[in-house]
Amino acid sequence: MTRFECVPNFSEGRDEERIRRIVAPARAVAGVTVLDVERNADHHRCVVSLAGDGEALLDAVFRMIQVATATIDLTQHTGEHPRMGATDVVPFVPLGDATMPDAVRLAERLGERVAAELGIPVYLYAAAARRPERTDLAKVREGQFEGLRDAIRTDPARAPDFGPLHLHPTAGAVAIGARPVLIAYNVYLTTPDVAVAKRVAKAVRARDGGLPDVKALGFAIQERNRAQVSMNLTDYRVTPMPRAFEAVRREAARYGVGVEESEIVGLVPEDALFDAADYYLQLHAFDRAAILERKVRAIDADAPGHESIASFTRRLAARTPTPGGGSAAALAGALGAALGEMVLAYSIDPATPVAELTSARTELADGRHRFLQLVDEDAQSYEAVRAARRARKERPDDAGALAAVVAALRGAASVPLETARRAVDLARALEAVRGATRTALASDLTTALALFRAATEGALANVEINLADLRAAGQTVDDLEGEVARLRPG
Repeated sequence: MTRFECVPNFSEGRDEERIRRIVAPARAVAGVTVLDVERNADHHRCVVSLAGDGEALLDAVFRMIQVATATIDLTQHTGEHPRMGATDVVPFVPLGDATMPDAVRLAERLGERVAAELGIPVYLYAAAARRPERTDLAKVREGQFEGLRDAIRTDPARAPDFGPLHLHPTAGAVAIGARPVLIAYNVYLTTPDVAVAKRVAKAVRARDGGLPDVKALGFAIQERNRAQVSMNLTDYRVTPMPRAFEAVRREAARYGVGVEESEIVGLVPEDALFDAADYYLQLHAFDRAAILERKVRAIDADAPGHESIASFTRRLAARTPTPGGGSAAALAGALGAALGEMVLAYSIDPATPVAELTSARTELADGRHRFLQLVDEDAQSYEAVRAARRARKERPDDAGALAAVVAALRGAASVPLETARRAVDLARALEAVRGATRTALASDLTTALALFRAATEGALANVEINLADLRAAGQTVDDLEGEVARLRPG
């Protein structure tokens, strides 16, 4: 099943009963889960996080838009947050094996349906945008509901992608699009002065020369008597939460203002929180694979319900750095081990089992489990290198940051090195019992050995890349080079 997240934003943050009515249709659609509902009275806005397969999700969101259209009147709406529609923005986010083009197609289909059945003009934005300027949601929503009423009729550049050249009288217009995971992150200042929050927001947002991939606005939150810097981190890997938080703190201090607290609106990737732990705890060479829950998931990597081969290959084919060649090499090793197990399962006589065959089969089974763990560990080790390099870039004179890069590179070399080592050992174990296997399974045995060779060569190529980086960092790698030479096929 291809899954997506969808995060529709509705212009209602005060009437709990109305919000309940908007969300209710999604709860009734099979294959869709309501993950979270966040509302803010000052923003007069609620954010709903849903997950599900594409068809069911599209149906659920359309039903929610129907209710919002019938119950929200923007002519009577005032709030801190910019808005142009009762349903203001609907982004689709690909998850797992889903791709961005898949998400774009969902956005387009929903847009066509909303325009045709509800008479609401639709603007495609972000990855779904058909005009370059509409990749930026702020440009799409410029002028908000009131300003767009005239512009949509008179300015060809403001014509919608679907629907009429006039706003729905009470529901306005909607932006529907596709984007990666985004973190909505707010920081509260120790002042009610919104002018300070607006100056801080301008200093930290990307479009005004601030942090890359950060959008920011300043708001007055009356119910708390505080000013708020509201941010969207559109790529938390480029600008993580701690960096955004510290930038707000520094800018606020220029005006004699501090930070009271921060909040996340909606859901957040676990890696974003680990980034914060790395930053504030100053963890040395922290290995995220050491996290208990990840270890448990790795143990269950080949349990029923785990990612299918089809799903993994779609992710492998995507234009993303992970999974990559190291993970593919480990998977080849797992396939070789599994095929070798099958050959031995047919070759062992249950009545008079041969100890050598039984021992080899157990060794192959253990190897298969470990290879599956190495598939994930290879991707995690690459992410650890990226994180260490980011820290090094931020602190070029910090010896600890350089040491962290070196440690991460050694970790990234050790994972494929283990893949190669296990592939070589298992190939030798299988070769040693070849004569005792059934001749009818010769082609299966040959295929298993070929998969082990592929795993070995691919993994060693991955090791070499990391060795080159270690040499460039002035490190001695004689121990690793010797192991590579020993394992390389003659």
